[in-house]
Amino acid sequence: MADPMRIRAQTNGTATTVRVLMAHEMETGQRKDAAGKTIPAWYIQEVSAQLNGKTVLTAQWGPSIAKNPFLQFTLKGAKLGDKVGISWTDNHGDKRSDEAVVAAAT
Repeated sequence: MADPMRIRAQTNGTATTVRVLMAHEMETGQRKDAAGKTIPAWYIQEVSAQLNGKTVLTAQWGPSIAKNPFLQFTLKGAKLGDKVGISWTDNHGDKRSDEAVVAAAT
C-alpha cells in the first residue's frame, strides 16, 4: 500500500482550494532497468474527490502523469469542518483513500 496522501483543504469563505500530493511511482511501461528489461507499467488510473461523501471530481489518468503526482482544484460550498476525501485506483488494482478537514485559509 502506498504512503498516505498529503491533503490540504483551505477555505476563504467563498471558495475552497484543495491540494493533494500522492505518493506513487507512476511507471509508463516504456523505461528500461539497468539490465535492459522493460519496467512494467504502473500508474494511477482513476482519481476521485468527495465533499462530505458526495463525489465532486472524477479524473481518468494514464501513464503520462509524473511520479508522486500533485493535484489542485477549487470547490464552492465547502465550510469549515467539512471533510474532503481523495481516493485513487491504479492499473494493478491497488487503492488508496485519505481525507482532510476543511480549514481556514491563512
